[in-house]
Amino acid sequence: MQIWSWSGFFDYLVNPFLLEGAITTLWLTAASLSAGLLLGIGLAVMRLSGNPILSGAAGFYCWIFRGTPLLVQLLIIYTGLPLFGLRFSVVQAALLGLALNEAAYLSETVRAGILAVARGQREAALALGLRRLQVFRLVVWPQALRIIIPPLGNSVNGLLKTTSVASVISMEELLRRTQILIQERFLVLELFMVAALYYLAMTTAWDFVQRRLEKRYGRGYGTEAADRR
Repeated sequence: MQIWSWSGFFDYLVNPFLLEGAITTLWLTAASLSAGLLLGIGLAVMRLSGNPILSGAAGFYCWIFRGTPLLVQLLIIYTGLPLFGLRFSVVQAALLGLALNEAAYLSETVRAGILAVARGQREAALALGLRRLQVFRLVVWPQALRIIIPPLGNSVNGLLKTTSVASVISMEELLRRTQILIQERFLVLELFMVAALYYLAMTTAWDFVQRRLEKRYGRGYGTEAADRR
């Protein structure tokens, strides 16, 4: 019995069907992250507000989505909500589930970055006559961003791989397309190894982008600043 087929492995290493699945994984990651980050910023601001209702609502949201598995959330959105008249396509359900789940985690990252900015800087900006929105946009957010980017980059890396969970609702991303080919060709190990290499290539490319972003937004801080002294 043949355990490994090199010809099958190399045949699928550059396969249009799998490449399309990888592209789907990339845009699903980008769309979910963008929506999740916007919602996460809103949740972070709500949790930091002095209004107990807003803060409590944001805290409750994070408690729910951080305390339950993403797989369960996707299944509820795709198969449970239609019972109440809310129907979503596979793509809509995948985007909604990933974005809502990611927002809960990103809100904590954003909140930590905002809290890391010294309170005195906010007070000084207000004393200079800036409005609260201007203080946040011009003083707090640029400094918080430097702190947010490293964990945000890790979230992107994790989300790239987490999109594979959407395969359970038949979202044809990389893993789902790999499973489809396995059912047709029975090259289980070879195709899973190809999928693993695809994921490794995408996360490695993102690691390079993340390092560039950290270097750009870290100017004036850390070792670079110390070297100029």
